[in-house]
Amino acid sequence: MIRAHVIFEGKVQGVYFRAFVKKISDEMGINGWVKNLSDGNVEAVFEGEKDIVEKVIERCSTEHPRAIVRNTRISWEEPEHIIGFEIKY
Repeated sequence: MIRAHVIFEGKVQGVYFRAFVKKISDEMGINGWVKNLSDGNVEAVFEGEKDIVEKVIERCSTEHPRAIVRNTRISWEEPEHIIGFEIKY
């Protein structure tokens, strides 16, 4: 079990990106949260098996039909054993 703290940079607000991240995370069985940042980026935390977390990050970075993710910053951290996945406001 690992934890990835991720900042998605680019055109990621106003395109339902958070809902997309939640959908992918729920489909893949990943725990965590996602929220908009005041600088226009999106912050997320993903917890789960490393290979699945990496796949979720990749899918979130490349598969959204309207978002343009220009950069994905990832910090690997100790898991906090979050249960479920939520959109934070």
